[in-house]
Formats: sequence, structure tokens, C-alpha cells
Amino acid sequence: MAADLPADANPAALDPRAVRRHFARAAPTYDDAAVLQREVGTRMAERLDVIRLAPAAILDAGCGTGHALGELAARFPQARRIALDAVPAMLGAARTKAREHRSLLARLLAPIRAGPRGGSVQFVCGDVTALPFAHARFGMIWSNLVLQWVDNLPLALAEFHRVLEVGGLLTFTTFGPDTLRELRAAFAAVDAAPHVSRFADMHDVGDLLVEAGFADPVLHMEYLTLTYADAGAMVRDLKAIGATNAASGRARGLMGRERWRRAMDALERLRCGGRIPATFEVIHGHAWKVAPTRTAEGLPIVRFERRPSG
Repeated sequence: MAADLPADANPAALDPRAVRRHFARAAPTYDDAAVLQREVGTRMAERLDVIRLAPAAILDAGCGTGHALGELAARFPQARRIALDAVPAMLGAARTKAREHRSLLARLLAPIRAGPRGGSVQFVCGDVTALPFAHARFGMIWSNLVLQWVDNLPLALAEFHRVLEVGGLLTFTTFGPDTLRELRAAFAAVDAAPHVSRFADMHDVGDLLVEAGFADPVLHMEYLTLTYADAGAMVRDLKAIGATNAASGRARGLMGRERWRRAMDALERLRCGGRIPATFEVIHGHAWKVAPTRTAEGLPIVRFERRPSG
């Protein structure tokens, strides 16, 4: 049975409650299955090598189990790190991981009794579309594979812009529309209900960044492919990281054994070299917050600088 939606509702729109529920269930299994997320995070971090930035505070927006916190501490040891996630179970896992890391670091540094302390880390439960922070709080926002699970992307980007200080950097990754195209095609042959989330196009993301007030957005896309021994392994992997169907128009009842078999058979027919592929279109992006050129009413801002005397 499909969801009972208003006539003008978009069945492909995300259900935020379903997103939070899926990731809460996946918190205990996430780290073991999040191979792609870690690889994308590594590539994302490497892109910081060419950027000169010394933020006093960093927001990890959608921190999940906290994998990026160590990388951010190593690159910006004096920065305060704020780890935010909308799912308490994920935030708890991140807190536990950070505690274990601090304990290990203390033991390793004990023989020399000194070493870089690094900035502090604070854990906050919150939504990226309604960030619980003051304006211009952060010098950098890091967000790895989170925005594709946001039901209102323009609002999330506007919130990122609001809490960044002038001169601050937003760096992020998200999924593009070719993500899980094999799985989408397999289910499309079975029924018309959405079974895979719809993802924003890279050019649309760039336009939304500009509309949110960001300057000089740079976006890059790459395809990464995971392969699986069988169709069931692919589905189990996606469930283990919480990446399951959260479309508002998704079917609420059981799919039925016959339709499920047909979808899995369709995936099996894509087998290549003995493995079944799962394609991910990964969008990498960064953009800067610059001083505003217009007021909230749209009037131009004119700045005057006093020339040094003499």
C-alpha cells in the first residue's frame, strides 16, 4: 500500500522522520558498512590540502558516528569542533568514539608527558535546517554525505551561510541523481512507487549555493562503484548504514515476495565479472562566505575606507 499523501504532495520528497528512524536503527552497524562514506571523507579531506584556512571553530554538520572528528583535529589542532547530528543514537556513537580516541591519545602521550592538546569537541543534537547556533559562529563547516538526506536543501544551505563567519568555508559532499541507478531501475520494473531517493543535480546545487549567498562555489563530480556478491548483500549493506527508502510516497506495507524476487532478479542480470555493481554519483563542493554587497531589503551596501594621513 502506498503512502496516503495530499494531492499536491511530491511522492519523491523525503520524510524527515523516516530518515531519522532509519539512521537510528543503523547506528550500531554503521561503521562496519560505511566503506564508501569513509572513502569519500578521505577524498574530501585531501581537497583541504590546497586551502589556507585557520578556523577557530568548525561545525561537522551531520557527524554520524564521528569519523571525521579525528581528521579535523589533526588538520586544525587548535580549533573547537562542534559535532552535530539529528539522530541521538548516531551522536552517542560519535561521543563514545571521541572518548576512546582521547583515552588512547592520553596513553600514547603519557611517556613524553607533553604534546599538542588540540581543540575541544562538543556534541549537539540538531537539524541542519534549523541550526541551534548564533550568526557567524564558525570559520568552517564540514558536511560529508549528509545533504542528500535533507528534505529542504535551500534552507540547509541558508542556515550554513548564516552560521559561517565572513571569510568562512563550507566544504561538503552529497549524492547526485545517478546514485544507485541500478537499484532504481530494478525496482522501476516492478512498480511505480519510489524505492530510491531522488538526488539533486550538481548544477542545481551550485545555483542553490549562490542563492543562499555563497561566493565562488566550486563543484566536482565523480563516480564511485561498489560491487557485491549478490543482490541481497547490496540491500543489507544499504540498510546497515541507514540508506534505505525514505521517500514520502514509499509503500508502507510489505512489498510481497513475488515483486521482491523480480526486483532482485533484475539486479542479478546486471552482474559483471561475477559481481553486481552499485553506482554512486558523488558531488564534492566548497564555497566561501563573503561580506554582503546588499542589505536584506536589496539595497546596495557602499563601504568607505579612510585613507591613512600623510
